[in-house]
Amino acid sequence: MNRILEQEVNTLHAEVCAGLADPKRIMILYVLSEGTKNVTELASAIDLPQPMVSRHLKVLRERGMVIATRQGPAVEYRLGDKRLTEALDLLRAVLRDHLARRSELVEQLA
Repeated sequence: MNRILEQEVNTLHAEVCAGLADPKRIMILYVLSEGTKNVTELASAIDLPQPMVSRHLKVLRERGMVIATRQGPAVEYRLGDKRLTEALDLLRAVLRDHLARRSELVEQLA
């Protein structure tokens, strides 16, 4: 792969990962995997203030992880790609296995 192209791909990859670096944004993505929601519905679903949810949505929107569509006076949000939650589920499986291995080590030490 061309070195400049590889650097750009790595930068984009890092930006997506940075978008996932906050647990609240991950929660938003999981809620949106259930269907389209407006910011008020999202705030209620994850029990956060609406301005905070709006700030997180801005980060996710900038990275193409969510898509905003105006519906009259409201804006509805949906996942930019269903594979996002599949990727999150895969990461959780890796984390679960890692924690299980650590737990086994602790039991061996006890």
